[in-house]
Amino acid sequence: MRRTITTALLSLSLVGAGAEPALSHPPARVAIAAKPCSAGYKHAVIGGEHKCLRRGQFCARSRDGEYHRYGYHCHSRDLRGNYHLT
Repeated sequence: MRRTITTALLSLSLVGAGAEPALSHPPARVAIAAKPCSAGYKHAVIGGEHKCLRRGQFCARSRDGEYHRYGYHCHSRDLRGNYHLT
């Protein structure tokens, strides 16, 4: 009798464990801009950080490919050698 009860409880716990992951699912992800940008700026994610981009701002030459996604280039330098968005 004791063995039957133990077997029944074990089978119920296994069935319960199998149903649990199906019921608990992660919440849906919604993309929200973490940093609202003013007029004339474009929101972007550069190097994992939210930025508001505009022509003429300083930029990181190493991230030039990421700026291209948003229509900017980090190719031009000023007289001091600093890169700026174009």
